[in-house]
Amino acid sequence: MISTIAIIIIIIYLFLISIFIYGFDRVDDFKLRDLKPKTKFSIIIPFRNEAENLPKLLDSILKLNYPKNLFEVILVNDASNDTSVEITRRILNAKPFKNDFTQSDVVKIIQNNRITNAPKKDAINSAINVSKYEWIITTDADCVLPIYWLDTFDECIQTQNPNCIIAPVAYYGHTTFFNRFQALDFMSLQGVTIGGFGIKKPFLCNGANFGYQKSIFKSLNGFEGNNSIASGDDIFLLEKFKRINSKKIVYLKSKNAIVYTNPVSNFRQLIQQRLRWTSKTSQNPNWFSKFVGIIVFLANLVCMSLIPLLMLQLIAPRIALALFVIKLAIDFLLLFKTTRFLKQENVLYSFITSSLLYPFFSVYIVILSWFKSYNWKGRTFRK
Repeated sequence: MISTIAIIIIIIYLFLISIFIYGFDRVDDFKLRDLKPKTKFSIIIPFRNEAENLPKLLDSILKLNYPKNLFEVILVNDASNDTSVEITRRILNAKPFKNDFTQSDVVKIIQNNRITNAPKKDAINSAINVSKYEWIITTDADCVLPIYWLDTFDECIQTQNPNCIIAPVAYYGHTTFFNRFQALDFMSLQGVTIGGFGIKKPFLCNGANFGYQKSIFKSLNGFEGNNSIASGDDIFLLEKFKRINSKKIVYLKSKNAIVYTNPVSNFRQLIQQRLRWTSKTSQNPNWFSKFVGIIVFLANLVCMSLIPLLMLQLIAPRIALALFVIKLAIDFLLLFKTTRFLKQENVLYSFITSSLLYPFFSVYIVILSWFKSYNWKGRTFRK
């Protein structure tokens, strides 16, 4: 009986991931055509205690290829109690920025207007209220932007006329096993995100690389309806845009659009980050998202249980080995495609070891999320 249940779960998982792999290949790579830039962007970047990361972000903004008169950058200080604001102002007043950004208001700092239990959503709202342009792009303060980032968004808008754009995010810095473990986990989400678009069932996105039209955001009343949930400034908004016209939401599958961000530095931070992600996923109204989450959880639970089931002689060794190899193989295929697109094939060196550890980690996070709140940026949030 137990063997039969385990087999059914892994077969469903195999079918599900195979669909995402099929969808991944159906999303065409976006090629730049060197069109004349037309779109004006308001780039919104909330930050809280990011003194270490803001210099790298600002340097990448300085290096953007896009005409400076076609975008603005609004940095939103969310009650930082480190030197984030001082460092940012010093960089903005230094010669490189003064020479390239002749208008003093192209890159500016505003304060977050807190009105709900969701500080990041409040920060985005605060920026949108003072933004000048129709197209909003959000990213995070610990990110580094690619040089042709805005060019790629602009050409996507010119050629496909979307109202919402989802774009890729990747980790940089894979010198340790801990970082590669995080990267593989994160890339599995990126692969499933792309695959979801390929099968016409988009359900994941990342606020670190997310663009949409301000007028539609306002017509949808922005984040209203999920302001009690601290995270989810991305997936809940995606669901609202889908209700308007899902065909106008596109995935920008381009290496020129990849935004890079930091992995966390220790295991405690990793737990808190994954609890935060799990909290918004569990609140997602999309039934397909919930179905995927349940199947992934059950498949990892099966893999975690194989050794005790073998010890108790509740499953045959050949069946246990077959189930593990099937999951390993289909996971590898999705990750291979994703790492190749993100130009990070080197993380696959840790694939086998990570695959042995990941079921325990994944099940632990899900179970912990049922009972525990999470801490982020010095604040504690409940689900």
